Amino acid sequence: QVQLVESGGGLVQPGGSLRLSCTTSARTFSTYAMGWFRQAPGKKREFVAAISRSGVEIDYLDSVKGRFTISRDNAENTVYLQMNNLKPEDAAVYYCSARTTNFNGGLYYSSNEYVYWGQGTRVTVSS
Repeated sequence: QVQLVESGGGLVQPGGSLRLSCTTSARTFSTYAMGWFRQAPGKKREFVAAISRSGVEIDYLDSVKGRFTISRDNAENTVYLQMNNLKPEDAAVYYCSARTTNFNGGLYYSSNEYVYWGQGTRVTVSS
């Protein structure tokens, strides 16, 4: 069983930044494609960002492009989500997700495509 542990959430003013981290217990982290999702109160969980197992292929939700950056450190078994210029509409619980894949360049956008999930970390954007 792979465990994912998110950290880095908190309260930030609009325009501020946060860096989320997700550390995994996976022994072969480099074989996992990773994703970040978020869920705001009363809304469905939505895709935010994905990164391939190689770290080369990356994609984002349109509304966060240019503000968020996903990255991974395979030596540290960790994936990051750098969030800049945060807006009130970014407020949500952010979840890290993982799945194994045979494809170096595979990106996955649906929550149904991921097998492992973290417990979530809350991001509040408010003045």
